[in-house]
Amino acid sequence: MKTHSLLRVACFALAAFPIAACTTIPDAPIVSNGPAAPAGTSVGIGKPVWTGRIVATPMEVHEDSRCPANAQCVWVGQVVVLTRIDGAGWRESVYLKPGEPHATHGTTLTLASVSPERMTGEDIRSADYRFTYVGGE
Repeated sequence: MKTHSLLRVACFALAAFPIAACTTIPDAPIVSNGPAAPAGTSVGIGKPVWTGRIVATPMEVHEDSRCPANAQCVWVGQVVVLTRIDGAGWRESVYLKPGEPHATHGTTLTLASVSPERMTGEDIRSADYRFTYVGGE
């Protein structure tokens, strides 16, 4: 009797295993900084945001040499943002400049805007930056 009971348990466990093995997990972007904000939301450093079927996370401002809004400059300057991009089963980090599309894994991501504007004599704290991304379709 004891052997028969053990066989029943073993058969039940084996029968349950294929069902568990067939369970599907939907393809979803890898996001490790908490839930992503909805598409179109301006986010701060380290905050993920949905852009179509991918998630963009601004990681750091690599360069901000933009001409201050209250000055006249010979060169307009640029801002470069290290951005992590998460897709279904993949992740990459790239440097993005506003308005320059980045093509990856069959989709395109663009850093649409960076705020606030620079002002003469004022430094922008990392926590004060906001980034808006578009694309991901």
